[in-house]
Amino acid sequence: MSDSAADWRPSCAVEMLRKRARLRHLIRNFFDERGYLEVDTPVLSRDVVIDAHLDPISSQIAGRQMYLQTSPEAFMKRMLAAGSGSIYQITHSFRDGECGLLHNPEFSILEWYGEGTSWQEQIELTESLVRSSAAYMQSSLLTPPFEQLTYQNAFLNYVGINPLAASDEELRNHVARRLDARNIPSDRDDLLNLLLATEIEPHLGHDAPIFITNYPASQAALAELSASDPNVAHRFELYIGGIEICNGYQELTDAAELQRRDQQQSQRRANLQSAPLPGAPRLLSAMHTGLPACSGVALGLDRLLMLLTEGANLDDVLPFPVDRA
Repeated sequence: MSDSAADWRPSCAVEMLRKRARLRHLIRNFFDERGYLEVDTPVLSRDVVIDAHLDPISSQIAGRQMYLQTSPEAFMKRMLAAGSGSIYQITHSFRDGECGLLHNPEFSILEWYGEGTSWQEQIELTESLVRSSAAYMQSSLLTPPFEQLTYQNAFLNYVGINPLAASDEELRNHVARRLDARNIPSDRDDLLNLLLATEIEPHLGHDAPIFITNYPASQAALAELSASDPNVAHRFELYIGGIEICNGYQELTDAAELQRRDQQQSQRRANLQSAPLPGAPRLLSAMHTGLPACSGVALGLDRLLMLLTEGANLDDVLPFPVDRA
């Protein structure tokens, strides 16, 4: 990576710009044919959804603290509450401190919400979209049938521990034994995330793309909890070649529960000594008015394009990554 002014050219080939345009064309046709409305929301707001591990980029504008959005979720749910029906958009999102082979602080995101759809239906739609994209891009990467594996079974298979039943002490001891970690996290979800990233994710989605489902309730974010098992949330992620591609939920519609989770995430940020965030009070007001039952998915478009074109890293598909921006 270089900050030289001589690096004025896009990091990806011009042909990749054409492939990027073709993929966006396919996506728009895919959702238009299914009755989803394409929308366009701001990337700059006074509000920001609170996440203990996501840091937005902020700036003072006209005397106000403003945030570049980590996803378009809050705005899109406000549209749903206003009666938009099923919607989608392709936009840019921003996350501070995320740089690397698979990360760029500014990235392309495809996000959609199906009104009246379940998370299982969105798993089917996601597979259909990814398969259609692979066929359209003439990629043979995704020919095997997609698989599903619960979060609990992924841990049992690859780590040998039950993530829903193990105590915090057991998790810490396991991290210490397996990873020889010097700075072992104290937070339970941080321990689980560390084990997921190091012991499980590298194995996922090599023989066939795989959906990991039924995440712990503590990692529900804005997903509903399972009525049959309140220990897990209606959340899924898709992995291809060890890389996470998307995150999907049966969306939380309870405003009081949203407020409780915001407080919980704020406390976790405080424990991690992260900067406090204002939350999304306009989203909360929209949910008090009434968010319709829906499920949604956020998909990393740059990562999908990288996989479909067999790129080695995001620089192969991004016109201007952060070092050339």
